[in-house]
Amino acid sequence: MLGAVSPRGRVGPTDPKEPKEQRTAYITPEGAKRLRDELDQLWTKERPRVTQEVADAAAQGDRSENAEYIYGKKRLREIDRRVRFLSKRLDVVKVVSEPPSDPSRAFFGAWVTVEDDEGEEKTYRIVGADESDLPKGYISMDSPVARALLGKRCDDEVTVKVPKGDVVYTVTRVEYR
Repeated sequence: MLGAVSPRGRVGPTDPKEPKEQRTAYITPEGAKRLRDELDQLWTKERPRVTQEVADAAAQGDRSENAEYIYGKKRLREIDRRVRFLSKRLDVVKVVSEPPSDPSRAFFGAWVTVEDDEGEEKTYRIVGADESDLPKGYISMDSPVARALLGKRCDDEVTVKVPKGDVVYTVTRVEYR
């Protein structure tokens, strides 16, 4: 995607996989492996396949009205952009594989179970920005919920500001798997 113009007139990325602001440089070993696997798949499989498709489409003649050629070139630009991003990101991330010295407190990599005022429990894993996946319960350590949970222990209460208002959670479990 080309990007969106902010109120200040700056163009920024609209792809959710691209950074919008400075991201924390921590990542779990699983997250780093996923990024390396994606980079490898794009560079060794996807890009050569699309390059061949573009070459085949170019051989058909008039490129100005050739949809396969135009789409293929666009897809190559997207792949190259993602490859550049992944390469740069993998150069700066710090893989955190050791649990903290105090495993009773919630830090990076922790699985934290919280209970809201209505008794509903949710379990989150605090991970790096590149790994957040809410359906799996993975939240970025830069998110408001994770920031509120960092350093907390069982039975601590945290208040998280959300668009609907403040939500109070009680930490019921902290673990490192």
